[in-house]
Amino acid sequence: MDSRTEGVVAVLQEDLVGNRPGDAIRRKLAELEPNRVKRPFARWSPDREIRNWALGLVGERTTGRRLNTLRRQGWRVLHSVQWPSGSDLDHLVIGPSGVFTINSKCHRGKAVWYGDHAITVNRVPTKYIVVSEHEARRTSRALSDHCGFLVPVRPVIAIVGAARLSVKKAAPPVLVIDGARVHTVLSGLAPVLPPERVEQIFSVARRGKTWAGR
Repeated sequence: MDSRTEGVVAVLQEDLVGNRPGDAIRRKLAELEPNRVKRPFARWSPDREIRNWALGLVGERTTGRRLNTLRRQGWRVLHSVQWPSGSDLDHLVIGPSGVFTINSKCHRGKAVWYGDHAITVNRVPTKYIVVSEHEARRTSRALSDHCGFLVPVRPVIAIVGAARLSVKKAAPPVLVIDGARVHTVLSGLAPVLPPERVEQIFSVARRGKTWAGR
């Protein structure tokens, strides 16, 4: 087991409640530029990869702050849920309206359009919908296996900083939401889970071992 694998295993063994928004990105930035990661201005780095990761961190922190406000309404919120592969869930929220995986995307000043089964950013197609749907299915399997009952999971994409966000579908398979409103949209959905079921799912989701072997 190399040092990188040991780090992933260590994360998987922890109670995930202490994770902060963007923890996985912070680790990635430390790998890419261990000296520069200590500086607060990585998003202006001359290295494009570092800039992209740093903007991702901005998105996750912004979305995470909004989601954390849901705790006052009986929701349970987890951030940076690590898979053994090294990928992670940006955010996982469990509340009266259901269970949601939330992928944060920071696109400052850009035009984001969602219609049919695709998202474009400044008219450039992305794979956001496919990835988010896969993420939700994978999460549902993990939670269902450990809870002993089916746990449906709905995928959400939180768009942070876009100049314009256009959603053309009335009932999209993936919720695409302005990151500044993600908490109000989720809390406004119809309730489907009683408090005891929220706590039951959360008690499973917070355990690192739930996500091992996936």
